[in-house]
Amino acid sequence: MNVNFEIPFRLYARVAGFLYLIIIICGIGSEVFIRSNLVVSGDATITAANILASPALFRLGFAADLVMLLCDVAIAVLFYVLFKPVSSTLALMAAMFRLTQAAILGGNLLNYYAASLILNAGGALEGLSGVHLNQLASLFLQLHSLGYDLGLFFFGISCLILGYLVVRSGYFPPLLGYGLTAAGVVYLIGGFVRFVLPEWVDMVTPWYAVPLLTELMFCLYLLVIGVRTEHSVRSHANR
Repeated sequence: MNVNFEIPFRLYARVAGFLYLIIIICGIGSEVFIRSNLVVSGDATITAANILASPALFRLGFAADLVMLLCDVAIAVLFYVLFKPVSSTLALMAAMFRLTQAAILGGNLLNYYAASLILNAGGALEGLSGVHLNQLASLFLQLHSLGYDLGLFFFGISCLILGYLVVRSGYFPPLLGYGLTAAGVVYLIGGFVRFVLPEWVDMVTPWYAVPLLTELMFCLYLLVIGVRTEHSVRSHANR
């Protein structure tokens, strides 16, 4: 039976690119335009005042992360379908590590939302002073920040595997695969440093420009072009 793999594979790739774009917009938006305007590092009092003054903005940050994670789960499945013809085992591993990241970040959202619950608890936490409530809320926000880095550690492994699959597949320019591999290394080093060598965090932070640029390029390639050639897809699918 003659099966045309080009149309579905390009469709899957472009849908994945669209979801990737939503992930980037929601991820950057929630961190840069929402949390950075609410959370003041080292000042629990101002942070609490910001959250209480802008409850809708705080909840928008939660919603943006939730949408991002929903897209992440869907894109893990799409990437598995795309790269299964290349290596079903590695494609499954990449998907599982990405889904593990999504599970960690999903549970981690409770740390974020806990800050609002604490600050609006009223009589439920009447034994604690306002200062203590602010500090407790700030602690949960710190846990949320750490949870992000823990999730990205698993995502880094997924990126390493995905980078190899991209290079081997022939669906995309090899440079994208090498970039994803580099992004995975940055995520792994960043996660390790955050928990084991926190005094080095400021030195490592600029490195995150590598995954940002690489993932944006990969997203745009998926969205605009999809997969590079029908021949490369058929050659893997017929193995």
